[in-house]
Amino acid sequence: MKHSILWQFGGAAFLLLGSPMSAAAPANPFFAMNTGLSDSKLRSSADDQAALLKELGYAGIGASGYLSGEYLAAFDRQGLKVFNTYLTLDFDSAKPELEAKLKDLVSRLKGRDTALWLAIANVSRGGAKLRPSDPAGDEFVVPRLLELAEFARASGVRIALYPHLGSWVERVDDALRLVEKVNRPNVGATFNLCHWLKVEGDRDPKPVLKAALPHLFFVTINGADNGDTRTMNWKRLIQPLGDGSYEVGGLLRILKELNYSGPVGFQGFGIQDDSRTILGKTMAAWRQLE
Repeated sequence: MKHSILWQFGGAAFLLLGSPMSAAAPANPFFAMNTGLSDSKLRSSADDQAALLKELGYAGIGASGYLSGEYLAAFDRQGLKVFNTYLTLDFDSAKPELEAKLKDLVSRLKGRDTALWLAIANVSRGGAKLRPSDPAGDEFVVPRLLELAEFARASGVRIALYPHLGSWVERVDDALRLVEKVNRPNVGATFNLCHWLKVEGDRDPKPVLKAALPHLFFVTINGADNGDTRTMNWKRLIQPLGDGSYEVGGLLRILKELNYSGPVGFQGFGIQDDSRTILGKTMAAWRQLE
C-alpha cells in the first residue's frame, strides 16, 4: 500500500499527511551523517566539513572510524557536536578480548557525549560464520558488549547498535534483543529508515519504534520511495530529504507521538550530487517539516 506507514492514524490523519512534507517534526537535534559529505575535498578536511554543516544549520555530524583528536577539535571550533562514530565490528568466539584501538577511542571520547555507533557485521562461532539475526551468537557477543559497556561507562560513552542489511545485527529486533540482554543504561539501539525499508519492507514502523523507545538513542532518515522496498536499490531507498514517495512526515509524526526527543540524522550514502546541494536541500526539507 502506498501509505502503509499511516495505517494507525485513520482517515483524518491520512489527509493531513498526504505529502511527505506535511507533518510537524519533533524538536530533535538534526545532524548529517558523513555519508552525505561525499566531495573529495570534504572527505579529507574535517574543518571544511564542520564549516559547511555550521553554515547550513546542522547540529553536528555522525562520523565514522577511530576519530583523532584533530578531527574532534575541528567540530569543537564550529560549536558543533560529533554525535557518534560508526564502526563495523566482527566478533569471534576464539578472540574474546577487546581491541586496544577501541579502548583508546573510548578514552579519547571521554566527556564528549559522542556515542560508539556499532554495526556488528560478522559473528563466528567455532570458525563458522553465523547467519544474520542468528541468536546463537548471543552467548559470546553479550559478554563482549557487557565488557565494552562497562569500560565505556567509566568515560561516559554510550553504545548504540546499528542494524544494517546483511550484518549479524540486521534488524531493529536484533539490536533490541541484545540491548535487553546486556541491560546497561549506556547501551541502546538505532532505527535506520533505509535499512528498515530494505530488510523489513514498507510496513508500519510504529510497533518497533514503540518497543525500542526506552533504548532508542538515534534515528536516521532520508528521502525514499515506497512500495515493494525490499526489491529496490539504494538509489531509490536513499534520496535527499524531501524526495521520493515514502511518507517521511508520517514517520516523524510517530516519533513525535511517542515523545522521542533524541537526535535524528540524515543518511546520504551514494547520492550523486555535490554535498552542498544534497545537504542544503535536505535542511530545507527538515525545516519545512518542523
